[in-house]
Amino acid sequence: MAETIKTALITGGSKGIGYGVAAVLIKEGIRVAVTSRSQKSADEAAASLNKIKEGYAFGIESDVRDLNSQEKAVAAVLDKWGQLDYVIANAGVGHFAPIQDLTAEQWQETIDINLTGVFFSAKASFKALSETKGYFITISSLAGTNFFPGGTAYNASKFGAVGFSQAMMMDVRNAGIKVSTIMPGSVATEFGNHEPSEKDAWKIQPEDIGQIVSDLIKMPARTLPSKVEVRPSMPPK
Repeated sequence: MAETIKTALITGGSKGIGYGVAAVLIKEGIRVAVTSRSQKSADEAAASLNKIKEGYAFGIESDVRDLNSQEKAVAAVLDKWGQLDYVIANAGVGHFAPIQDLTAEQWQETIDINLTGVFFSAKASFKALSETKGYFITISSLAGTNFFPGGTAYNASKFGAVGFSQAMMMDVRNAGIKVSTIMPGSVATEFGNHEPSEKDAWKIQPEDIGQIVSDLIKMPARTLPSKVEVRPSMPPK
């Protein structure tokens, strides 16, 4: 009997780290659904990913700030492929300003996407992951353990995401679900309206995070690297 092809759902998967993870997983023979708040962006990313392996990607319009939207995303994966093995909670936003300049709207959006969005992704996918003994991976940040000026909203959201992930890990491991959080430093992405260029060659590349995800899901069932910190090996002096 042929082995069932594994499937993954990646939030915020139309670009940056999410797209890099999707590309690596598809190369590993895993089908991937990528979400974006824009169906057009999700479809464009899926079309590009399907050039790696035809029929291994599709796009879903979804907003992590809405539990119902996340439930619909999980349902779409189950309707298309019949199972969900991996969820990579990657969607994120960054607003950076001193507390006296940070607006209430910026604070709320940061917490809603970076923290509550992870909670909604977990709530929406728990049943499906429990059936496959799956893996829930959050993409946090070194900002989840290292605070900095102008980081009140971002630090709060990422400290929270790390704490959430580690506590969830203890909640669900007896259900056979693994949980890990990956905490990258500088990654060459469009995050913060940045335009990646050759000057970013020293940074972690999105596909490097994809390799970490791939390595995590290949770990023996008895072993769980619950938190992975990753930094550029040769940052500028």
